[in-house]
Amino acid sequence: MMMAQHGNNSLTLTSPYQWMMKLKHKSKSPFVVGVLARPAENIAQETNVYKDNWFDHLAINHLSKSVQASTGHSNRKSGYESLVEAAMVAYKEFNSNEQKEVIIQALDRAFPRPILMLIRTMLPPSKFAREYFAAFTTLFFAWLVGPSEVRESEMNGRREKNVVHIKKCRFLEKTNCVGMCINLCKMPSQSFIKDAFDFDDMSCEMIFGQEPPPSTDDPAFKQPCYRLCKTKQNHGMNCLS
Repeated sequence: MMMAQHGNNSLTLTSPYQWMMKLKHKSKSPFVVGVLARPAENIAQETNVYKDNWFDHLAINHLSKSVQASTGHSNRKSGYESLVEAAMVAYKEFNSNEQKEVIIQALDRAFPRPILMLIRTMLPPSKFAREYFAAFTTLFFAWLVGPSEVRESEMNGRREKNVVHIKKCRFLEKTNCVGMCINLCKMPSQSFIKDAFDFDDMSCEMIFGQEPPPSTDDPAFKQPCYRLCKTKQNHGMNCLS
């Protein structure tokens, strides 16, 4: 997964092809995007082991409680399992449009917009701001998406370190569900700070400042789910409906 920041403080998740194509045009407002690809059959089985520290546990619990408050359903699990369970409830109890709104509400609870507005005021769109947010994401959001690294992309003819490459998305790895990834992460994130996904190897690209495509044109919605999708196995759900 890759996160890159472009002309403004927004984010886009894309496949390598979509990323290259979108770099050809300039974004005029803060956006974020994401795209699907197929994983090798054994990728979903090669699970990473995370050793969360006190900060990770605090952040995971805070986001999990925010999601639980937005859905109106609490759970007694702890750690990342609690967050996944809260997301699973949102996915089962609400339709795709409602899921997006529920998660946006949870993000509003977890990251109050006045604080985000203050950050944007202090760090207006610039090369420094884009590179700062990319570096910040790799340092402080590994608990949510897994290990990531900063990469370069071209912005207005210049090279910038504004791309965050998430090597293997933790949330996608835990759920093995493309539908949950799209409806509970990709789409809400695109509306909240604007992003896009590449499911080729459960990696992802986030490109700051890129406008996401409408859902009718988004390649992510044309991809089938994983064979090991837990939602489909446990609940018989059509993941992308």
